[in-house]
This record gives sequence, C-alpha cells and structure tokens, in this order.
Amino acid sequence: MNNAIKDFSQLTDYLKKQSIRKKVAVICAYDDHTESAISEALKDGFVSLVMVGDQDKVKNYPALQQFSEFVSYVDIKDSDEAARVAVTMARNGEVDILMKGIINTDNLLRAILNKEYGILPSGKVMTHLALIKIPTYDKFLFFTDAAVIPCPSLEQRSAMIEYVVNICRKFKIDTPRVALTHCTEKVSPKFPFTLDYETIKAKAKAGDFGSVIIDGPMDVKTACDSESSEIKGINSPIEGKADVLIFPEIESGNTFYKAMTLFAKADIAGLLLGPSCPVILSSRSDSGESKYYSIAMACIS
Repeated sequence: MNNAIKDFSQLTDYLKKQSIRKKVAVICAYDDHTESAISEALKDGFVSLVMVGDQDKVKNYPALQQFSEFVSYVDIKDSDEAARVAVTMARNGEVDILMKGIINTDNLLRAILNKEYGILPSGKVMTHLALIKIPTYDKFLFFTDAAVIPCPSLEQRSAMIEYVVNICRKFKIDTPRVALTHCTEKVSPKFPFTLDYETIKAKAKAGDFGSVIIDGPMDVKTACDSESSEIKGINSPIEGKADVLIFPEIESGNTFYKAMTLFAKADIAGLLLGPSCPVILSSRSDSGESKYYSIAMACIS
C-alpha cells in the first residue's frame, strides 16, 4: 500500500516512465477541452492517436502537427459513422482506448452496444467508474456508478466491484477497502440493496473478489473519516480509509460526483468499464484537465 499511486501527478509520472504509448481512437475531437487533453497526453508521451472524424476540424491543432509521427487520421464527416468505425477498430484490436469528443453519448453507446460490431462481450456488465482526488483526502477515491446503471442489481453491483478491485491493483492498492454506502448502517428490507450488501460481503469472505476488504452499509463520512467511525462506535475493517465507494443507485453517485467537483474542487476522471477496451465518456462540459486525467486512467486500466 505504501507504493500505491495516490494522486494524478503520481499517475502521470508513472505513465511517463513506462515508455509505452497506448493507441487512442478519438471520436469527433472538435472542442477545446478535448484538444487540450489529447495535446497534453501526446506531449507526455503515453499515447498515440487515431483522429476519427472530420479531418478539416482538427488538422490545425498544434500538438497534432508537432507530434505528427504519433497521429493518424480517419476522415469521416458523419459522427455516427465515425463512432461505428472507431468501435470497429477497437473490436479488431487496432486501438487500445476509445475517447468521446463532440458526439452525443447515446449515439456512441449505440455503436458500443451494436450486436454486429460492438465491443460489449456477451454477459458483461457495462458500468461507469470515477476516480477522484479530493484535496482533504490523502489518496485517490474510486466510486461507481454515477452515469450508467440507474439501480444496480446484485449481479451488476458484483461486476462493479470486480472491475474496480482489478483497477485498484493497477494503482498498486493490494487490498482495496470497498465501502458499500447508504444513509445509515442498518440492513433493512425497506432498502433491498442493503440485503444485496450482505450477499456481497459473504462473497468477499468466500474469496470471490480476491484480497479485498468490503463492508457496509455505511455512510460516506463513516467510510472516509476514522474519527466519525469512532464517534459513532462503528467497528468496521474499513476504518474510515475507504479506497472505493459503491453507491446504492445512480442518483446518489451522480450527486456525489457533481458536488465534489463543484464544492470541493476535486480533480476527477472517469471511464466506462465492461466493453473490451476502456471508453472515455466524459461530458462535453468536462474540463480539459479532467479529460486528460481520464486518458491517464484509461492508460493504466
């Protein structure tokens, strides 16, 4: 755990030292924030790019000209066709990562989920994983799902945990602490997901997720603050040091996402997991810095 990657500076430094460039297909990169993100990643040396979309709208980006040996183009005017081509490239193993630019999320998801050329393997769960660095917390905090699954089933929540635990290990967190969140610490039939929490803890105890600490239900403050845990008399192996928050449903996850970025000025990244390659599905309004961090997160995942 002492070697764990704890912030975005450590993450990007780690990637720079790997001397590996992941190939990213960037779909319709027609906005300043996407240009900023891919430019920084190019300069830092951990990506090469396939620009899929209208070449006339991107060919004058300075970084693409400066690092032209690491940039190729697929000139397509129609955004839906650009999504189809990029997804097909991912399916064929020609690129390692997909990144959304100025294209409607639903249009890209339709390509990802297409039965003929899509990239979500049969039986796999697609979910969103966010990575956040809050100034007052001494390490990264992963959380899910803030964007895709409205009310996760037991199967979906178990898949979320499997995905995030695997990614935690890429960040050198050997035994992630996963908090199953709720507004109280009580299991109740009034909140059926808390019954699922009991099943998940039993699966963890049986070794289904490998080396991991899972507990809940618990609120976010108890999960992330040892003093609060002590005051409330909660004896949990999480010990107020959560690495991961699993939210009950999309409303709470999305509210946490927006609140932390607005009020706590937290740095954030996010990915779609479940498809055969990581998908950077940032909002069109996300900052260039957030999109850059999402590229870094994808490159280590």
